[in-house]
Amino acid sequence: MEGSFAGVDWASEKHDVVVQNAVGEELFAGTFMHDEAGLRALCRQLVRLNVQLVAIERPDGVLVERLLDAGLRMLALHPNQVAAARARFRVSGGKSDRFDAFVLCELARTDQHRFRVLEPDSDQTKALRALCRGREDLVQTRVAITNQLRAELERFWPGAVKIFRSIDSPIALAFLEKYPSPLDARTLGEQRLAAFLARQHYSGRKTPAELLRQLRSAPEGRAGDAEIHTRRQLVLTLVELLTPLVAQIKQLERHIAQALAEHPDGELFRALFRDPKSVITASELVAEIGDCRARYPTSDALAGDAGQAAVAIESGKRKVACYRWACNKRLRDAVCTLADSTRHWHPWAADHYARAIARGHDHPRAIRGLGRAWCRVIWRCWQDQTPYDPARHRALQQHSTVTVPTPPGPRPDTAATQRMLGTAVTHKAARRAEREALDGTPTSATPRGG
Repeated sequence: MEGSFAGVDWASEKHDVVVQNAVGEELFAGTFMHDEAGLRALCRQLVRLNVQLVAIERPDGVLVERLLDAGLRMLALHPNQVAAARARFRVSGGKSDRFDAFVLCELARTDQHRFRVLEPDSDQTKALRALCRGREDLVQTRVAITNQLRAELERFWPGAVKIFRSIDSPIALAFLEKYPSPLDARTLGEQRLAAFLARQHYSGRKTPAELLRQLRSAPEGRAGDAEIHTRRQLVLTLVELLTPLVAQIKQLERHIAQALAEHPDGELFRALFRDPKSVITASELVAEIGDCRARYPTSDALAGDAGQAAVAIESGKRKVACYRWACNKRLRDAVCTLADSTRHWHPWAADHYARAIARGHDHPRAIRGLGRAWCRVIWRCWQDQTPYDPARHRALQQHSTVTVPTPPGPRPDTAATQRMLGTAVTHKAARRAEREALDGTPTSATPRGG
């Protein structure tokens, strides 16, 4: 039997499957449940029908892993590509799970040369990706609870929000656990606050008197005793939720740092950062780019998937460049965070960003332009499996080269160039810029209003 093709329309509870031969004749159409028996039967059926290529609308998950484990080659198609192909076979606009499986099967049979076969990443990369995405979910939960806690305090005790820099820091949570309402802090004085700060190993530069003055200078609420008691319980509940969550995020970050250090490409991406503690963004780059070098055959493919390349729209006399919405959002955030941090300390990145601003670009667009330039550097280092080396970065060397006039003509001054590079790219400046970028909200370079 010659090779056949299959389309699988996956769902959370069942999967519709259509199998055709090389000339488009239907060999099988059926539905398999998403349980162990159903997945086993699906794999057996596809192997029995000698399926050589399976098209599906997702690149990962239990179903994809089981199909790959059965020795089947996969095409992971974007849902937009499938949606655009429906009109080729049905102009009425109708849609069903079985019809989507048919469309996927047709794309695998007739357009397989237009798509790349799915090549799974290594187990180390999958583990690092799970850690990074798990941390991202926990951080989103932490931000939501922190915003709720801040809003609750603003309603009846604004001073507790301003006494420490971050309301979700361990010392701020410990303070709110001990003093969850203005009634609890009524007798708080300098000595008691100083003892509390000593127990929490406070490393700030403000004295207890300054912190207490900052606490007392905030507006006073006019809530009654009953309302204060209710809101006090809400504050304690939110603090009880936040305290272990913050600790778990810190522990997860330590696991991410260890996993990145053990990953074969870990040093390759860590070399893009001057601060050794900048492991989160480097880990996200490793996890989202992966270790399959054939996934991105060109730097433009990487820039497009990272959302750094604009989408050109031409029609008649109209030609515009639009924001790229269809991309890997996590990879886009990681590349934009890299670009936003390097513009503060890397001379080439700073010049690239400044020139974009001078041309009239706003901050998000300038960051995306710098991110696209970094994608070319990342792609070259990734393909060659060579860590980033400023000495081999030609654009950086050209930007930083100092020339002196001589009778025969200008010549480069090596000593001055080295001094310029050493002054511009310092560890202190790099650490400060990267920590500022990573402590705040990542610069996703999303257009205003989007």
